[in-house]
Amino acid sequence: MTALSRYALLPIAALQFLIPLLPQLGIGRNVGAAAREDYAGLPPEQPLGAMFSIWGVIFTLFAIFAVYALRKDDTLVRRLATPLALAGALNCIWMLSAQTLNLQLLNFALLFPIAFFAWSAARKFDLMRGMGGSAIKLTADAVTGLLSGWITVAIAISVPLTIRNVSSLGASDYPWQMLWVTLITASLGAYLFSRFVSRSLWYFVAASWGLLGIILNNWYITNMGWLAIVTGIMTLIILYLRLARGATGTAHTKLDF
Repeated sequence: MTALSRYALLPIAALQFLIPLLPQLGIGRNVGAAAREDYAGLPPEQPLGAMFSIWGVIFTLFAIFAVYALRKDDTLVRRLATPLALAGALNCIWMLSAQTLNLQLLNFALLFPIAFFAWSAARKFDLMRGMGGSAIKLTADAVTGLLSGWITVAIAISVPLTIRNVSSLGASDYPWQMLWVTLITASLGAYLFSRFVSRSLWYFVAASWGLLGIILNNWYITNMGWLAIVTGIMTLIILYLRLARGATGTAHTKLDF
C-alpha cells in the first residue's frame, strides 16, 4: 500500500490544483459562490471567501512532499504517504461533490474521513518529532498540521450550514447560536488534536486563519460587531491555552492510528 501511495501522491496533488478550475470551464459551481447563492448571503459563522486561499498553500506543500516521495523511499515517506494520499484523494472527491452535486449532507459527511486521515498523518509525523530536522520534515509538519487545522475549521463551519440546510433556516437566522456551535466545535477539535494527536503549531495557524475569517466577515460584511468580538476572544483563548500550556500529542500515548 505504501509503494502505491508514494506514486499516487503526485497525481493527487495535480488533481487538487485542477479540480477547483472546473467551474471556469462551465463544470459545476465554485464552492464559495454556491454557499453565498444558496443562503442569499454569507452566514455570520462563515469565514470570508478570501480565507480559503489557504488551500493553495496546503496544495503546494502537498505537491512538494509528493515530489520528494516519488524520488525517495525513506521512513518519513513510508509513514506519511498512505494517510496523506487518502486524505488528498478524499479531498478531491469532496471538491467534486461540492462543485457539482452540492448536497450539504454529503459534503458534510465527506469531511470526516478527510479529517481522520489528515489527523492520522499529523500523528504519524509527531511520533517522529525530535528525530532530527530537515527542510522536508518542516514541509511534512506544515502540510499535515495545516491540513488538519483547516479540515477542523471546515467541519466547524459546516455544522451550522448543515443545520440550516435540513431546517430551511436562512443565513441570518439564529446568528449567536450558530456562531457558538462553530466556536465550540473548533475549540473541541483544537483540544483533541493537541492532547492526543500532535504538538504541531501549524494546526493552530490554520485554525486561527479560519477564525480570523469569521471575525472579518462579521466586522465588515454582516456588521455584527459583537459576533466578531466574541470570535476574537475565543481565538485568543485557544491560542493562549496552546502556547501557555503546550500540547502532549503523541507524548501522551504511543498508540498509533
